[in-house]
Amino acid sequence: MLNGIRENSTMKEVYQYIEDHKEMYVKWLFDLCEQPSVAAQNRGIKETAEMVEHHLKNLGAEVELVATEGNPVVYGEIQNGKEKTLSFYNHYDVQPEDPIDQWLSDPFTPEIRDGKIYARGVADNKGTLLSRICAVHAYQAVYGTLPINLKFLVEGEEEIGSPHLEEFIINNPKKIQADGCIWENGFKTLDGRLQITLGCKGMLYVELRAKGANIDLHSAKAAIVENPAWRLVWALSTLKNTKEEVLIEGFYDKVKTLTEEERKLTEEMELDEAADLENLGLKNYVNNLTGFPLKEKLIFQPTCTICGIESGYTAEGSKTVLPSTAKVKLDFRLVSEQDPEEIYDLLVKHLVKHGFGDIEVIKLKGQRAGTTELTDPLVEKVVSTAQQFYDQKPQVLRSQAGTGPMYNLCQKFGIPSLGFGVGNATSQNHAPNENINLTDYIEGIKFMASVLRSYA
Repeated sequence: MLNGIRENSTMKEVYQYIEDHKEMYVKWLFDLCEQPSVAAQNRGIKETAEMVEHHLKNLGAEVELVATEGNPVVYGEIQNGKEKTLSFYNHYDVQPEDPIDQWLSDPFTPEIRDGKIYARGVADNKGTLLSRICAVHAYQAVYGTLPINLKFLVEGEEEIGSPHLEEFIINNPKKIQADGCIWENGFKTLDGRLQITLGCKGMLYVELRAKGANIDLHSAKAAIVENPAWRLVWALSTLKNTKEEVLIEGFYDKVKTLTEEERKLTEEMELDEAADLENLGLKNYVNNLTGFPLKEKLIFQPTCTICGIESGYTAEGSKTVLPSTAKVKLDFRLVSEQDPEEIYDLLVKHLVKHGFGDIEVIKLKGQRAGTTELTDPLVEKVVSTAQQFYDQKPQVLRSQAGTGPMYNLCQKFGIPSLGFGVGNATSQNHAPNENINLTDYIEGIKFMASVLRSYA
């Protein structure tokens, strides 16, 4: 046995090829991580897209940089005349590196320390992207051809909400068609088990704006002039109570009750609460939740979150000012059949009903939740392959707690999807010192190669 997989000549030779060439595969990852690709700042996007294009051409793929009104989508296709077609959805853009002073090494100079690779984007999402490219490279090198057809869909705007991916989908419906899709990211749990997610939460992201006088005033005027910051705070206080319940009428109407299969899956989900809390520097979760209710809320319940709030003077020292404007950004993570358009309408009606109709509500983005059936053949293949490869049962989650464009790219067209990757429970995505384990990267290449074989 090798990593739990029966040593048929094909896979044994593929695994050995990966071992023999792992320094090259690590260099490929280093090269990609050295190239900034910050979508929020339009920094290094063109150069990174061209690097991904080069890697896909190196696999013999037909590659196209598909233009959008934003950043291009790198599309690659390997057609072998096989019965089944699998697609990979990934992204080449990364989050800004701020706060830079909290990094222990330059975020765009990859560094290995204590068995971990540190770099911005190494976990989210360049490590997982390269693990798939390397797996295809190794399989082809040993076996000559792939047992399935492959499509690569690599966008450059995931970290800013994929604003132009829908444009790509509408203009290129044939490019997204596949029998199954492997989603962009994934982790190992704190106890080292591979995590496989079968969906993503949806989202409604909005900005609320309150206006007062036409200019900032001396705060002495607060005696007779309304403060838009207070008005915004009062409006926010109507949206959610201290029990974390969203108070918008009709908000929960389309949230489904857990099925028996989903309940069983959630009960089996391992969550080391003590270790997680220690890692987060917290004493407890909201409402002191623990056990099954905690896991249910994380995976199956929608949220209402203040992402940022701004008004008046917040710099050093004092400035007695009555601000003229106040704004807040909110995100609602959506589940089940919640539609972002409907939730937006309910939010606007709620504010009007509570006397805050003057507050402007700007919709920034919306996305429906996407989930794949537990019994889908794609799920059964990947889960069984993971159990064999890692010699232990993977942790299967009904959905990520986060959001991605899965529904628009997959479920909307009847394409099943699931996600796994090379991150770990302390990869610190979006934060300083983002990292992956070097061994997870090499294992991830081997596992992806085994999925190519088993899916066929």
